[in-house]
Amino acid sequence: GASPPLAALSQVLRLERSRRTAIVFPLQKLERYLAPGTDTARFRLFQPGLAALQRAEALFRSDRGHPIDYVSSAVRMDHAPPPALPEVCFIGRSNVGKSSLIRALFSLAPEVEIRVSKTPGHTKKMNFFKVGKYFTLVDMPGYGFRAPQDFVEMVEAYLQERHNLKRTFLLVDGVVGLQKTDHIAVEMLEEFGIPYVMVLTKIDRASRGLLLKNVLEIQEFVKDNTQGCFPQLFLVSSVEFLGVHLLRCFIAHVTGNLPTVEA
Repeated sequence: GASPPLAALSQVLRLERSRRTAIVFPLQKLERYLAPGTDTARFRLFQPGLAALQRAEALFRSDRGHPIDYVSSAVRMDHAPPPALPEVCFIGRSNVGKSSLIRALFSLAPEVEIRVSKTPGHTKKMNFFKVGKYFTLVDMPGYGFRAPQDFVEMVEAYLQERHNLKRTFLLVDGVVGLQKTDHIAVEMLEEFGIPYVMVLTKIDRASRGLLLKNVLEIQEFVKDNTQGCFPQLFLVSSVEFLGVHLLRCFIAHVTGNLPTVEA
């Protein structure tokens, strides 16, 4: 099938400037609503130029010489594919929009099958997607509501044993902010010393005021309570492709596939 509008940078670049910024750098769009004197350094730590964004997009666009495939699912670590490539994994509460975000990231590779379930807690396995010879992306089972019984064992084992894991992406609902289960995930990542990033999902559903409040609260939380979390939040909407291009670029960067990124 055809990829959705705005899935490709070429489509975004046709828009007028402020709309373009809002799509590629949604966090910067919020900056102008901050109180004067607010420290905005953490809004701009990762600010790639167009060349880097385009390089990242090429990685997420499949073709004959560069297949993007669902590789396998695993319930236990010994079923996981060999850790040959740099890897990133996505974790989050059951209906945080994880599958939808992965589908948006891979929207330029429409043959990739990502099962999106209407019933939360559907992902009961670790699903591995291989992006050519460059990196692997792992979709982890959702936690919280109806999480699989062995979720903790599975995820803990993965996080502790997977030596090729470069970064974990912790997805947090942009409408409701950090929940108790998210705090448990943060504690686990901190305890294991795993470098991670927080991604705020569904930002198209939050009013600007609510989004700003959640962003500032989470930034404060990250600053005061974490060592392993990247200080910049990533804001995304899988529906409107907000932040998706930037997230592709960050994934390319942390997996070592952007040698010249101006981050």
